[in-house]
Amino acid sequence: MASIGSKWIMCLIVFVLFYMQQVKSSSELELLLSMKTSMKDPLGSLHDWIPRSQSFCHWNGVVCDDLSHVAKIELSGKNLSGKLSETIFNFPHVESIDLSNNQLYGEIPSNISTCLALRFLNLSNNNFTGPLPQGSRIPLVETLDLSNNMISGKIPENIGLFSRLKVLDFGGNVLVGSIPKSIANISSLEFLTLASNQLIGEIPRELGLLKNLKLIYLGYNNLSGGIPEEIGELSSLYHLDLVYNNLTGEIPSSLGNLTNLEYLFLYINKLTGPIPRSLFNLKKIISLDLSDNFLFGEIPELISQLQNLEVLQLFANNFTGRIPNTLSSLPRLQVLQLWSNKLSGEIPKDLGKHNNLTILDLSTNNLTGKIPETICYSNHLFKLILFSNSLHGEIPVSLSHCKSLQRVRLQNNHLTGELSPEFTKLPLVYFLDISGNNLFGSISERRWDMPSLQMLNLARNKFFGTLPDSFGSKKLENLDLSENDFNSTIPKNFGELSELMELKLGSNKLSGEIPNELSSCKKIVSLDLSHNRFSGQIPTSLSEMQVLSLLDLSMNELSGEIPPNLGKVESLVLVNISHNHFSGYLPSTGAFLAINSSAVVGNQLCARGDDDITSGLTPCKSLKKSSIWWFFLTFLLGILVLLVFSALVVVFIQRRRELKLKKVESTTQEYGNNWEIQFFDSKASKSITLDDILGIGVSYKGGFYSEISNMQVFVKKLNVNIPTSFWTNIQELGNIRHPNVVKILAACKSEKGGILVYEYVQGKDLSEVIRVMSWERRQKVAIGISRALKYLHCSCSQSIFIGDLSTRKVIIDGKDEPRLRLSLPITSYVGPEYNGISEKRDIHGFGLVLIELLTGKNRDDAEFGKRESIVDWARYCYSECHLETWIEPLLKSDAVNNQNKMVEMMNVALQCTASEPAARPCASDVAKTLDSFVRSNSCGLGLKRCGSV
Repeated sequence: MASIGSKWIMCLIVFVLFYMQQVKSSSELELLLSMKTSMKDPLGSLHDWIPRSQSFCHWNGVVCDDLSHVAKIELSGKNLSGKLSETIFNFPHVESIDLSNNQLYGEIPSNISTCLALRFLNLSNNNFTGPLPQGSRIPLVETLDLSNNMISGKIPENIGLFSRLKVLDFGGNVLVGSIPKSIANISSLEFLTLASNQLIGEIPRELGLLKNLKLIYLGYNNLSGGIPEEIGELSSLYHLDLVYNNLTGEIPSSLGNLTNLEYLFLYINKLTGPIPRSLFNLKKIISLDLSDNFLFGEIPELISQLQNLEVLQLFANNFTGRIPNTLSSLPRLQVLQLWSNKLSGEIPKDLGKHNNLTILDLSTNNLTGKIPETICYSNHLFKLILFSNSLHGEIPVSLSHCKSLQRVRLQNNHLTGELSPEFTKLPLVYFLDISGNNLFGSISERRWDMPSLQMLNLARNKFFGTLPDSFGSKKLENLDLSENDFNSTIPKNFGELSELMELKLGSNKLSGEIPNELSSCKKIVSLDLSHNRFSGQIPTSLSEMQVLSLLDLSMNELSGEIPPNLGKVESLVLVNISHNHFSGYLPSTGAFLAINSSAVVGNQLCARGDDDITSGLTPCKSLKKSSIWWFFLTFLLGILVLLVFSALVVVFIQRRRELKLKKVESTTQEYGNNWEIQFFDSKASKSITLDDILGIGVSYKGGFYSEISNMQVFVKKLNVNIPTSFWTNIQELGNIRHPNVVKILAACKSEKGGILVYEYVQGKDLSEVIRVMSWERRQKVAIGISRALKYLHCSCSQSIFIGDLSTRKVIIDGKDEPRLRLSLPITSYVGPEYNGISEKRDIHGFGLVLIELLTGKNRDDAEFGKRESIVDWARYCYSECHLETWIEPLLKSDAVNNQNKMVEMMNVALQCTASEPAARPCASDVAKTLDSFVRSNSCGLGLKRCGSV
């Protein structure tokens, strides 16, 4: 009987255990279904999460242990959205939760502390907000990755309670405050990332207690103070990144104790002093970047000890002395950037011979001597930047055989000699600038075959002879051959350069007539033929160049009359025809309306009337009247002729007054008295009056479209207290003609404000359509805006700055072309340097537009906290995350074939948004870079971090 009873007891125990197992399984099933209900699943990743279809252990993203308990939930990159349910942390046996790379939002559930078995938690690359979770009751967690969200607040003071953590990543959020010293209690920590936040204060010295640390990434914050000496005690550290902070003092010599260090990044801080000699004990170092600081002293020859070094970036400091010869002995060296220092002496003669150089930038120093023949010994060099030094001698013959070269800038040195025949046949060079040297010889005696060439600058040398018929490229956009001794005619084949935007041939000895074929270059914006010996007339075909903005024909032997249609080219802003043999009337339209007297002097031109005051020309003499037959006309015929003549005079004077600045009085209480109106478009002057403009009741905020006299326009009222400089330069603004800039038709002003009248552009603001644009469209928009900035900053007589460039100031027209609308700057978003208008502020705004184009994020979203945090977030994503985690979800399907272009565009964006204005590139270089990498399939054409351009 006892044995029977024992069997019953055993059966009862088994039944109870089985029942409890079923209850737990049933509970976990309900938790999973609750999770599914709380999330949106556009990709159908949770399609098999259906009761009774099969055991949940076989569901997609669910992994069970041996007892059929949920042990892992792995749903990374499933495009899930919605708020995270608290049920996620109610699984009693779950050890790993990975919901990274989704679109989840809201606060992280507070019951995270109930997940006692949790070892791995990854919620990175989502849109979570709120505070960080507390760590008091998660004793087993080893990996905590909450990076790339919008989590705010401070790092908890009790962060040290995560005592078993090996990976702690809070990067890419909007955390504030200082780094808690209790972090030193996490003795097992190996990877620490707090980058791209808004942390302040000093780096805790207590980090030196974390002997297992392998990686420290605290960049892109506002940390201050010095680099703690104690970091030198972390013998396991292989990656140290403290970039883009406000760190001061000297680099501690204790860092030389980090014998396992492979990556040391300290750029963009305020560090001073020399490079500690101890750093050259870091035998494993691969990449060393100390650029953008205030370091000084010489670069020691001890650098030869760094035999694993691949990247050395020390640019934008105050280093002096010679470039160490021992750099030539580093076998793995690929990138060497020492630009913008005070280095002197010669370039090491064997540089490149034993290296694997791909990028060499030594520009803006005081270097002398010759360019080494060994510079491209590796046959991998694609960027050679040596401009603004005192180098002499010939361009090495070896460079003529360097087929890997893409970008070559040797301008402003003392180089001599002729170009070798092979130098003009480099297949990949797209940018070649050797201007400002003493090079000579005939360039037409050799064959030019550079199919990738987009920019060629040979200016300010001693080249002579005829101009070549071709440069072997159909992509040429900028050609500058000015200030040489060329003495031929302009080849008619130049008309085949269909992509040409800028042609400078000034200050040569060119002769003959200006060829009609130039008018085939429909994209030319700037044409400079000044200081030559051109003869004949101005070709009437030049008036067919619809984007021509600058035309300089001064100091030649041209004659005849000015083609009347040239004054009708709407894009033409600046004209200089001085010191020729022109005669007859000066056109009274377009750019000739307010032409300066210095631009017409030295001709036999005359003004049509006394009201032509800006040109300084005397009025043309009236036709002599014959008095003999006049008196024999009948009285009636005389009266008729007099009436007709009077009518013509009235019409003529009326037209001239409409095109010139005229004052109109208005006594309405709303707008004030003494309004002035100035037209910049002849059609508008005939169709619109000041009363029309004042009568439509313009709002003080923004502007709107209207129709005036059957003419569609956009009218914008400007606020009171308009700077005087704005009205001083209004003529310049009104004369702007560029395909990516909205034309201003008229400007009105009074003591109470002003009104601008723009041409009508049918389309929507970029901010309205950005989320539905394909990659190709976004790419086109980026290029168009960059070209407009280049024009405004570089091609106008006085540089024009926008002041507040944003997606709201860009209109996308029916052809998907971006159009900038110029007005007074709006200071709702101010660049980091100051509130004033500047070129660098425009570049900063453009960088923000690029980030928005790539990520779909809005700079003004509250989730980014204080202004500019979108930049910090973007920097972190760019350096630490995969492409698909930061690009707009809509673009992911395009990322396969365009990954290099997307990454490079983000690189450009980050250079444009550098915190120091001086570190940002100029508009012309940005435009060239975007054009270049879009036209090619290669990457690596960046601006700032890849060196000067």
